[in-house]
Order: sequence, then structure tokens, then C-alpha cells
Amino acid sequence: MEPDEQREVYATIDLALRVGEVLLSSGAGTADATATILGVTAAGGLRGCEVDITFTSMAVSYQAAPDVAPETHIRLVRYRSQDFSRLTDVDQLVRRFARGELTREDASRELARLTSAGPPYPRWSAVLAWGVMAGGATLLLGGGWLITLVAVLTAIVIDVSNRWFNRQRLPAFYQQVAGAFVATAVALILYAVHAPVKPSLVVAAGIIMLLAGIALTGAVQDAITGYYVTAAARSLEAMLLTGGIIAGVSLGLALGLKFGLHVGIEAETIQLGNLPVMVVSGAVMSVAFAYASYAPLRALFPVAVMGALGSLVFTLMIRASFGPAWSTAAAACVVGLGSYSIGRRVGVPPLVVVVAGSIPLLPGLTIYKGLYELMGLGNLIGIVSLGTAVAIGVALASGLILGEYLAQPIRREARRLEDRLAGPRLVGPRRPVRRRTTRPRRRRRTSS
Repeated sequence: MEPDEQREVYATIDLALRVGEVLLSSGAGTADATATILGVTAAGGLRGCEVDITFTSMAVSYQAAPDVAPETHIRLVRYRSQDFSRLTDVDQLVRRFARGELTREDASRELARLTSAGPPYPRWSAVLAWGVMAGGATLLLGGGWLITLVAVLTAIVIDVSNRWFNRQRLPAFYQQVAGAFVATAVALILYAVHAPVKPSLVVAAGIIMLLAGIALTGAVQDAITGYYVTAAARSLEAMLLTGGIIAGVSLGLALGLKFGLHVGIEAETIQLGNLPVMVVSGAVMSVAFAYASYAPLRALFPVAVMGALGSLVFTLMIRASFGPAWSTAAAACVVGLGSYSIGRRVGVPPLVVVVAGSIPLLPGLTIYKGLYELMGLGNLIGIVSLGTAVAIGVALASGLILGEYLAQPIRREARRLEDRLAGPRLVGPRRPVRRRTTRPRRRRRTSS
């Protein structure tokens, strides 16, 4: 291989790996990242590449000719971020490069600019959005305006403290513990001063806020599409982060019991409330999370529609006595079904709409209910409540993926690429685009 050709191969594979790094760090599934990497390498003129992803690393292998030894390039994924604006911009960049609108050099420079740019919105507005999301959660669970204001302030404190912990390079597990403990401590204070509110809603809103950053959908997507190694890694990460939430709440409840403070679950807390408030609250939660994750402004309206629709379906299913798990699965399926079409129409990856639209379905109150039953009441029924929370989480993720499957158009081209796409695409081009090369025509033999 000539030196110039070798440099082109290096540059193309490097571009593909950097694109894959952005996708994986933003919570995209392994199938999406693999297909997008193959799309970039194919558009760059490299055919027959093999991709291997192990959650924290990516490897691309390319063999130029059958009699030439293959070369393998590896890149590590060193960070995880919830930046939907960067994900959207990179998704658009890949599509432009696949269509031939950008050269490889231009695409590489544009990718470097996107990954090094700061957030599109002020950080204080993102912090405030986390507070609005927690406030929407309290309204969704039947709280009043006073407890909603307390939840907003508590969420802001949690987000500011977690940002400081992150700058100090404190692992995410301990950040989850600290955030859950802060929410529980605020609830204990409200209970101690006999505030005319439902303190448990603050804890539930804090749990939902902390659960929102866990990429459970990617874990289930990897398991369904056959990437079991990365599915196990993502599941372990989700379990660890959820365990941090449980540890923080448990610590707060244990301290409360020492001082005789029993922040229980009131009967009114677990009721659904009226339908219009739930629908509006679901939309507010979804929009606030999308904004806090720096989603493009054009994505906020479809996110609001999906959040409201998911809350509506969940409420109707619960009232029809289908149970929390099946109700969550049905609502998530509707969200996944609508997000695929509406996301593409507004020019954002469906993953953005899917994740944000499913926020109102997170089982924050169920987790707190199980922990209080175990620690506060000493009742083993709390294990059942925690098991229900796990079932709700699995139902949520699997319902979203099922909705994407139902929305995916059945075409002959999709079947041909089934082994590469491995399921519905939440990020990246629908299929790898290969540069066309002009083949020399076969000359006809003339009889002499």
C-alpha cells in the first residue's frame, strides 16, 4: 500500500472512530454505533471493514487486499455525556458525508469543531431545567404548588453539587448517593417542621431526576439486537448507578429513623390525580429534560407531544387495571412508535425524542415505596415493590425498542443490511452509503 493511500485509510478510520465515540458516549446503542461507523468507512471508500465494540473501546479492522495483513485501529471511550445537541450535529454530519456533500478532510475538521464546542445554552438555564423537571414530577404524582417549589429548589441543589463533584472527578456512583441523600434529607426536614406538604414527593422527584441519566434503553437495545457483551456492561452500569440512588435514600431513611422521623407514603401520593394535570406534567418533564440535555430547540415540541402522549396512555392503562408494568410498556411502545417518525421529520435523531419522551414513565415513587417498606416498616413486601420497579424499568426500555421496530419501514434494503443494522436505528444514517466507482466496460470481441 502506497504511503498516500495508507494515510487516507488512517484518516478515514480515525474519522469513523471519533464519530462512534460521540455516539457511544451519548447513550446510543451498539448496533447504531456499529452501523454508523460502517457507514463512514464505506463512504470513505473502505469496504469490508469489521467493527468490534466493548462499551469502553472500539476497534475497526480493515484489510486492503486478500494477500495483505489486516490493520486494526482502537479508540477508547473515556467519557459519558448527555449532550443531545452534539449528538444531533454529528448525526447530520455523518449524513452529509455519506451523501458526498463533504470531503473527508472537511468532515474531520467539522467533527473536531463540534466536539470541542461548548454547550449551546447557558449552564444556569440547564440547571434550572433540571429543577423544572423535578417540579413536573411532583405535579405528576399529585403534589401541590408548595411541594413543587421545594422539589425545584432541591433538584437545583442536587445538580449544582453533582456538577461540582464531577469537576472533582468523583465517580458517578457516589454522585448518585449524594444526590439521593440530599433529596431524602430535605424530605426529613419538611417532616420534622410539620410542613403542610407531602415530603415523600421530594424524594420521588429526586429519584426520577437521578434515574433520567441512566442509559437503560441502550442496555435493553443491545440485548435485543444481540450485542450481549455491551448489554451486560450497560446493565451493570445501570445497576450500579441505581444502587447508588438506593444507598443514598436508605442512608437518609436510616438517619430519619434514628431521630424518630418516618417519612412514609401517604395514600394520596400514589393516586393518579386528574388526567389533564398528568398530561401537562408529562410534557413539562420531557421538555425540561431535553433542554437540560442541550437538545436542539426544534426538538422540544415533538418531545412535549411524546411526553404528553406517554402520560396519557399510561394513565388510561392504569385506570383500566392493567398494572404498572404493562401500562408502562404500552405507553413506552407508543412513545417509541411516534418518536421514530416525528424525530426524523424535525431533523433530530429519534434517540433524542425517545429518551426525553419516556422520562415521565420512570418508577421514582415505586423505588422509594419499596425502600420505605423495607427500612421504615420492616416489611418484606418492600422487596415486591423494588421488584416492580425493576419490571417497570425493563418494560419501559423494551416498550421503547418495540415501538421503534414497529415504526421501522420494512424494505428489501433493510433486510439486506439486517446483519449490519441489527434492528431499528435510533442514530445515524439508515444504511451505509458506498461511493460509486465507474467500472470499465467490457470490450466486445470482433470476429475477424
